[in-house]
Amino acid sequence: MNVGVIGYSGPVDSPFMKRIYQICLQLGEALAKNNHIVFCGGRDGVMELVSEGVKRANGTVVGVLPHGETGNKYLSLRIGTPFDNITRSLVLIENCDVVVSVGGEVGTAIEVLMAYARSKPVILLTGTGGWTDRFSGILIEDKYLDSRKNTIVMKADTVEEVIKMIEEIGRQRKWVK
Repeated sequence: MNVGVIGYSGPVDSPFMKRIYQICLQLGEALAKNNHIVFCGGRDGVMELVSEGVKRANGTVVGVLPHGETGNKYLSLRIGTPFDNITRSLVLIENCDVVVSVGGEVGTAIEVLMAYARSKPVILLTGTGGWTDRFSGILIEDKYLDSRKNTIVMKADTVEEVIKMIEEIGRQRKWVK
C-alpha cells in the first residue's frame, strides 16, 4: 500500500525531534520491510528520519515537495509541485491509502484533516506529541473526527501496532500487492 507519513518538520537535532528520533527511523524501516511505499512531504524532521529508515531497509520513499524544494537525501523519488507547503499536501494525501501521523504542528493537523475528509484511514502514533496527541484526545467514539464518520482514526502506541493496523486496513480493503 501507499502509506503517507506526516509530522514535525524542522532540524532532526531539535529538542522535539530528539525525543522521537528512533521511533521515526523504526517506522520507516518497518514500513519498507513490509513492502509499503512511503509517501511524505520530502523535507526535514519526521519526513527525513522516516525516509532514512526506509532507505536503510531498501524500500521506496516518495517525497511530494513544495515549489522550489529539493527534499532530503534519502528520497527514492521526488515529485515537485508548483504549490506551497500546505497546498502540496493535497497531492500527498491523494496518493496515500492510509496516513500515519507522528507529532506535528499546524501543517500536520491540516494533513490529518485532509486525510479524514478524503476518507483515508488515519493512524495516530501516540506519545509523539503535537497534533497527533491532541487529536487522540478528542476523537468521537474514540475513532472519528466528526459526526460524519468518514473514516476511522486509530491510535497506536508502537511502530508494531502501526504495522498491524495497516495490514488490517489492507485486508479489509482487499488490496492486491
